[in-house]
Amino acid sequence: MLLDTNIVSYLFKRDSRAEAYLPHFQGQRLHLSFMTVAEIYRWPFERNWSEPRKQALELFLRSHFTVLRFDNDLAWTWAELVGQKMRGQPMSVADSWIAATALQHQMPLVTHNARHFFGVPGLTVITEA
Repeated sequence: MLLDTNIVSYLFKRDSRAEAYLPHFQGQRLHLSFMTVAEIYRWPFERNWSEPRKQALELFLRSHFTVLRFDNDLAWTWAELVGQKMRGQPMSVADSWIAATALQHQMPLVTHNARHFFGVPGLTVITEA
Protein backbone atom coordinates (compact mmCIF):
# COMPACT_ATOMS: atom_id res chain seq x y z
CA MET A 1 0.00 0.00 0.00
CA LEU A 2 1.06 3.56 -0.69
CA LEU A 3 0.91 6.19 2.04
CA ASP A 4 0.08 9.82 1.38
CA THR A 5 2.25 12.52 2.92
CA ASN A 6 -0.27 13.33 5.64
CA ILE A 7 -0.25 9.76 6.94
CA VAL A 8 3.54 9.73 7.14
CA SER A 9 3.36 13.04 8.99
CA TYR A 10 0.90 11.61 11.54
CA LEU A 11 3.11 8.58 12.08
CA PHE A 12 6.34 10.55 12.45
CA LYS A 13 4.81 13.10 14.81
CA ARG A 14 2.90 10.41 16.74
CA ASP A 15 -0.31 12.27 16.01
CA SER A 16 -3.40 10.53 17.40
CA ARG A 17 -4.95 10.49 13.91
CA ALA A 18 -2.42 7.80 12.93
CA GLU A 19 -4.02 5.28 15.28
CA ALA A 20 -7.08 4.78 13.07
CA TYR A 21 -4.83 3.69 10.20
CA LEU A 22 -2.67 1.18 12.06
CA PRO A 23 -5.03 -1.79 11.51
CA HIS A 24 -4.75 -1.24 7.74
CA PHE A 25 -0.97 -1.65 7.96
CA GLN A 26 -0.96 -5.09 9.60
CA GLY A 27 0.90 -7.53 7.36
CA GLN A 28 1.38 -4.90 4.64
CA ARG A 29 4.54 -3.51 3.08
CA LEU A 30 4.37 0.26 3.30
CA HIS A 31 5.48 2.31 0.31
CA LEU A 32 6.02 5.98 -0.42
CA SER A 33 6.05 7.82 -3.71
CA PHE A 34 9.22 9.72 -4.52
CA MET A 35 6.97 12.81 -4.38
CA THR A 36 5.98 12.13 -0.77
CA VAL A 37 9.65 11.87 0.17
CA ALA A 38 10.36 15.18 -1.60
CA GLU A 39 7.50 16.85 0.26
CA ILE A 40 8.76 15.47 3.58
CA TYR A 41 12.35 16.53 2.90
CA ARG A 42 11.07 20.13 2.66
CA TRP A 43 10.02 20.16 6.31
CA PRO A 44 13.47 20.64 7.89
CA PHE A 45 14.20 23.59 5.60
CA GLU A 46 10.83 25.25 6.09
CA ARG A 47 10.91 24.79 9.86
CA ASN A 48 14.63 25.17 10.61
CA TRP A 49 15.04 21.73 12.21
CA SER A 50 18.10 20.73 14.19
CA GLU A 51 20.51 18.19 12.72
CA PRO A 52 19.42 15.44 15.18
CA ARG A 53 15.78 15.92 14.18
CA LYS A 54 16.70 15.71 10.47
CA GLN A 55 18.58 12.50 11.18
CA ALA A 56 15.61 11.09 13.10
CA LEU A 57 13.38 11.81 10.11
CA GLU A 58 15.80 10.11 7.71
CA LEU A 59 16.06 7.05 9.95
CA PHE A 60 12.27 6.89 10.30
CA LEU A 61 11.76 6.96 6.53
CA ARG A 62 14.50 4.44 5.75
CA SER A 63 13.45 1.96 8.42
CA HIS A 64 9.69 1.91 7.79
CA PHE A 65 9.06 2.47 4.09
CA THR A 66 10.08 1.43 0.60
CA VAL A 67 10.35 4.40 -1.77
CA LEU A 68 8.90 3.93 -5.25
CA ARG A 69 11.11 5.88 -7.59
CA PHE A 70 10.43 7.84 -10.74
CA ASP A 71 10.74 6.07 -14.09
CA ASN A 72 9.40 6.54 -17.62
CA ASP A 73 6.40 4.24 -17.05
CA LEU A 74 5.39 6.36 -14.08
CA ALA A 75 5.78 9.50 -16.19
CA TRP A 76 3.34 8.07 -18.76
CA THR A 77 0.85 7.15 -16.04
CA TRP A 78 1.13 10.65 -14.57
CA ALA A 79 0.71 12.31 -17.98
CA GLU A 80 -2.43 10.28 -18.70
CA LEU A 81 -3.88 11.05 -15.27
CA VAL A 82 -3.19 14.77 -15.52
CA GLY A 83 -4.58 14.86 -19.04
CA GLN A 84 -7.80 13.27 -17.80
CA LYS A 85 -8.00 15.45 -14.69
CA MET A 86 -7.50 18.64 -16.72
CA ARG A 87 -10.87 17.90 -18.27
CA GLY A 88 -12.45 17.64 -14.81
CA GLN A 89 -11.54 18.54 -11.25
CA PRO A 90 -7.98 19.92 -10.98
CA MET A 91 -5.39 18.23 -8.77
CA SER A 92 -2.15 19.52 -7.27
CA VAL A 93 1.09 18.42 -8.91
CA ALA A 94 2.20 16.58 -5.77
CA ASP A 95 -1.11 14.75 -5.39
CA SER A 96 -1.14 13.81 -9.06
CA TRP A 97 2.32 12.20 -8.75
CA ILE A 98 1.22 10.32 -5.62
CA ALA A 99 -1.96 9.10 -7.33
CA ALA A 100 -0.01 8.09 -10.45
CA THR A 101 2.44 6.13 -8.29
CA ALA A 102 -0.43 4.21 -6.66
CA LEU A 103 -1.98 3.50 -10.05
CA GLN A 104 1.30 2.46 -11.68
CA HIS A 105 2.07 -0.01 -8.88
CA GLN A 106 -1.58 -1.11 -8.47
CA MET A 107 -1.62 -0.20 -4.78
CA PRO A 108 -4.32 1.33 -2.62
CA LEU A 109 -3.57 4.85 -1.42
CA VAL A 110 -3.91 5.55 2.29
CA THR A 111 -4.75 9.21 2.90
CA HIS A 112 -6.54 11.45 5.35
CA ASN A 113 -7.41 13.80 2.45
CA ALA A 114 -9.55 11.56 0.25
CA ARG A 115 -11.17 14.59 -1.40
CA HIS A 116 -7.81 15.44 -3.00
CA PHE A 117 -8.04 12.18 -4.95
CA PHE A 118 -11.75 12.21 -5.75
CA GLY A 119 -12.55 11.05 -9.25
CA VAL A 120 -9.22 9.43 -10.11
CA PRO A 121 -10.20 6.47 -12.31
CA GLY A 122 -9.02 3.13 -10.97
CA LEU A 123 -7.58 4.51 -7.72
CA THR A 124 -8.50 2.70 -4.51
CA VAL A 125 -8.45 5.09 -1.55
CA ILE A 126 -8.34 4.03 2.10
CA THR A 127 -9.29 6.75 4.56
CA GLU A 128 -10.45 7.10 8.14
CA ALA A 129 -11.29 10.80 7.84
